[in-house]
Amino acid sequence: MSSVHLSDIRRTTSFRLAVLFLAVFGAAGAMLIGYLYWQTAGYLSSRVDAALAEQTARWSLFDAEKLLRELNGHTARDPASREPYGLFSATGRSVAGAIDNVRLVREFDRPFDFSLNGPDGKPQPLRGMAHVLDDGRVLLLTRDVSSVREFDELMVRAIASGAALILVMGLLGAVALGFGAKRRIDAITRSIERIVDGHLSERLPLGGSNDDVDHLAVLVNRMLGEIERLMGEVKGVCDDVAHDLRTPLTRLLAGLERAERGGLGVQEYSELIRNASEEARALLRTFRALLRVSEIENGARRAGFTTVDLSRVAADVVEFYEPVAEERQVTLSITAPAGPVWLQGDGQLLFEAVSNLVDNALKFTPTGGRVAVQASRSEDEVSLVVRDNGSGIPLDEREAVFRRFYRSEKSRHAPGNGLGLSLVAAVAKLHKLTVELHDAEPGCEVVMRGEA
Repeated sequence: MSSVHLSDIRRTTSFRLAVLFLAVFGAAGAMLIGYLYWQTAGYLSSRVDAALAEQTARWSLFDAEKLLRELNGHTARDPASREPYGLFSATGRSVAGAIDNVRLVREFDRPFDFSLNGPDGKPQPLRGMAHVLDDGRVLLLTRDVSSVREFDELMVRAIASGAALILVMGLLGAVALGFGAKRRIDAITRSIERIVDGHLSERLPLGGSNDDVDHLAVLVNRMLGEIERLMGEVKGVCDDVAHDLRTPLTRLLAGLERAERGGLGVQEYSELIRNASEEARALLRTFRALLRVSEIENGARRAGFTTVDLSRVAADVVEFYEPVAEERQVTLSITAPAGPVWLQGDGQLLFEAVSNLVDNALKFTPTGGRVAVQASRSEDEVSLVVRDNGSGIPLDEREAVFRRFYRSEKSRHAPGNGLGLSLVAAVAKLHKLTVELHDAEPGCEVVMRGEA
């Protein structure tokens, strides 16, 4: 197994997507928390400002004696000067209160921030409001905003530590996702390398999570299965072509060599030419059938599909083969529903497919046997069944018989080129029908079915 390095992980799509989402949601979270912080801090500051404005407005209505009494009382109640007040004359001289420096006043009738040394010698944050009284004196009231500043610092530290934690956890999660994705991609890559090396039976591994990668792997595996089938069919076709065409080509060549040696009469020459022509025509029929199968598999005729009555097609085929059945002393019958069995398709191609099935059934059904054709429909399915009581098809050959030129040993000496069921399979695939072979005990049952 190959090892996974961090440099490989950061190049994976999963890692990059995780980092991207971390950045997006991190920015959104930062904006949300910043907004909440701004609203909360603004609310606390507004409460302090409202209290200062209310108290300033109320105290500015006091007469000089009551104002001095309130100031002195407050100073006595606040010996540590946590919230110092001050009263100054019009010339700036301190009159009462714990604040004796009028230059601390920055503006009037609006809150402002400043600081004084507290009892412990550390700067004490204050928020104050100054107001000029009717007699020209200046009143300065303050509020201790240490708790507000501590809240601000606490929020900033919490946001910073939370952001760091989210960043670390997000990166760890991204690394974990990238690691899992890299291992999965490595497994898929190894499978693809084995397929490239010629192991066509290899399939892409599934993660079991039924995610988009699994869906893609399922589709690729289906494609690989089709490629494997086609490659096996090509190999089988090559073997079957070499086997089936060798005999007629040998006979054709032997006749030509015999004619080349000379010394034959006119009748013998005519016989040789007639036999050679028959062999050549048989070869041409084989190749025409092969081209026909290829043409159907290309799917070019799907554009001309119309609504076709499958039961009518089956009835036409049965009517066409009745003389052949009578000659071979085989009972040929058809069963169909009272109404039509509609199917979107090509009537001519369906006729060819059903004809091949009936022809095969008649060919391998003994004298006195039966061949039955049945068309049926349900709410969501149409089907056509061709059943005979002949020799049947062995279980191990039921997949191979759809291969081009494939012929079992028992049918190798029967007339034909081994392309009939290949054409049936091509027509069925073009019409999105499935073809199934079953044992009719005795005989064979071929079922074509698909969506109505």
